[in-house]
Amino acid sequence: MDWFDSLGAFGAVLKVIILIIEVVMVFNLMILVHEWGHFLAARWRGLHVDRFQIWFGKPIWKKTINGVQYGLGCIPAGGFVSLPQMAPMESIEGEVVTDEPLPPIKPIDKIIVAFAGPLFSFLLAAFFAVLVSWLGKPESDAVTTTTIGYVLPDSAGAKAGLQAGDRILEIDGNPVKRFQGLVDSVSWAVIASEGEDIVFKVERPEAGTMEIKVPAQTARVESKPLPWWRSIFQRPQLKEVGITGREAAVVGSVQENGPAAEAGMQAGDKVVSVDGRTIYNPLEVMDMIKKKGDQPLVIEVDREGKKVKLEMQARLPDQRPADFDRKLVGIVWQGDAEQTLVHPSVGQQLSLASRSMYNMISALVSAKSDISASHMSGPLGIGRVYFSLFQRPYALQWVLWFSVILNVNLAIMNLLPFPVLDGGHITLALGEAVRGRPLQGRFLEVVQTACVLLLFGFLIFVSVKDVGDWFGGSKDKGKAEEIRWLSPEERSAAAAEKR
Repeated sequence: MDWFDSLGAFGAVLKVIILIIEVVMVFNLMILVHEWGHFLAARWRGLHVDRFQIWFGKPIWKKTINGVQYGLGCIPAGGFVSLPQMAPMESIEGEVVTDEPLPPIKPIDKIIVAFAGPLFSFLLAAFFAVLVSWLGKPESDAVTTTTIGYVLPDSAGAKAGLQAGDRILEIDGNPVKRFQGLVDSVSWAVIASEGEDIVFKVERPEAGTMEIKVPAQTARVESKPLPWWRSIFQRPQLKEVGITGREAAVVGSVQENGPAAEAGMQAGDKVVSVDGRTIYNPLEVMDMIKKKGDQPLVIEVDREGKKVKLEMQARLPDQRPADFDRKLVGIVWQGDAEQTLVHPSVGQQLSLASRSMYNMISALVSAKSDISASHMSGPLGIGRVYFSLFQRPYALQWVLWFSVILNVNLAIMNLLPFPVLDGGHITLALGEAVRGRPLQGRFLEVVQTACVLLLFGFLIFVSVKDVGDWFGGSKDKGKAEEIRWLSPEERSAAAAEKR
C-alpha cells in the first residue's frame, strides 16, 4: 500500500478505511463459517431454522429466503443461528414466532448441531493451515532463538547474572525452543511461572552450562499511583526478568548529516561489535552509545560479507523537541530483520494452536498464576492485531497464520461447558440423555439469560482493556520526525546568526 503515501492525507485516510474493511471481512468470514456449521447440521437433522444472523442486535439488513431470515446485526460481535428447539435463547436471538408448536428433538440432534459450529471453525483453521504450509510463515531469529540478546540494566536478570549471549536451555526444569510464543518459549515460561524465583539453565560461551536463579518481578513499576479512571483501562502487571532475544542489528536507514552518516555507515550494514564487544541485539548498541556519552566509539559492521570499522561520536541532534536530551548517532534500525519463510505442516500448526490454548486456559485457572481474565482480548484487541498484521511485510502470510491460531481458539472456547456456548448446549443435551427429560423451560431460560449477561459483561470488560492498550505506547512516538541533523554549512550559518 505504499502508493497511498503519494496521495497525502487523503491517501492515509483511504488506507485506514481499506485496512478496517479487510479486518471486518476476515472477522465476518470466521463468524459465517462457524454459524454455517450449525445451519447445515440443523438442516440435516430436520430442525426448524428461524434466522441466520451475522452480529448481534437488531438487524440493519435482513431478507427471508425459503422461510429463513438472513440478517446483519448492529452489534459487531459474533453471530447466531436461531434454533428454538435447541434451548430458549430469546435474550440473544429475540423472540421466535411459529404457526404451531415445534416438536422436541433428541439429545443426539442437539449435540450434533452444537458440535458442528466448533467443527467448522476447526476445519477453517485447517484450510488456513494448508495455505500457510504452501505460502509460508515469516519467522526471524528474534522469535526462534533461545539466546539472550540484551539484558536490561538493573533488572532482575542483570542482578542475578544473566548475560547477553547466554543460550537458555531450560526454565524451571522445562526445555525451551524459542523466545516468543505461548508454547515452549522463554517469554511464556517467565510470564506463567508460579514461584517467587525462576530457575534458568543456560549455556554460556567459554563457560559451559550453569543454573541461575532469578527473582520474578512485575513488568512495570509506577512512580506514583495512577488515577482511578486510568487504572480501569490498564491490565495487571505480568512477571518479567528484563531480557530480550538475540536479534540482528541491521541498519534500516541512516539519518542525513548525523554522526553515523558522516562516519560512512550505510543502510543494510549489520553491526557485529561496538568497541570490540560482540553485539546480540540493537538495544545493546543503543545502550553502549548512551554509556559512551561524549567519547568516540568504534562500530564494526558487516557490509555484504566484508568487515568495516567506523568511528563516530554521539551528539544531540541540531533540531529536536525542547525536552529531548538524548545523544544519538543517527541510525534507524530495520524492523523484523532477516525474516525467512518457513513451511510448517498442517499438523504442526494445529498442534501448536491447540497447545497454546491449553497453556492459556491452564494459566487462567491456576491459583498460583498471575495471568487472569484481564489479560484476555475481545474483538477490539483481535481487530487491532489484524490491523497491524495487514500492514507488515508478508501481510497475507501473517494474517493466515494468525487466523489458524484464532479459529482453533474459537473452536476450543466454544466447546467449554458454559451455558449459551456450544459446549453448554452439549452438556445440557448429555444431561437430558441421562435424566431422560430436558430441564424445565423456565429454569433454563433464567440460567441462559444470566449467562448471556455475564458473557456480554465479560466482553465489555476485556474491550475496556483493549482500548487501554491503544494508549499504552511510548511517549517518544512521533519525536523522530522532529529530529534533524544540520549539514556543516547549515551549522556554520546557524552559529553566525547567534553571534
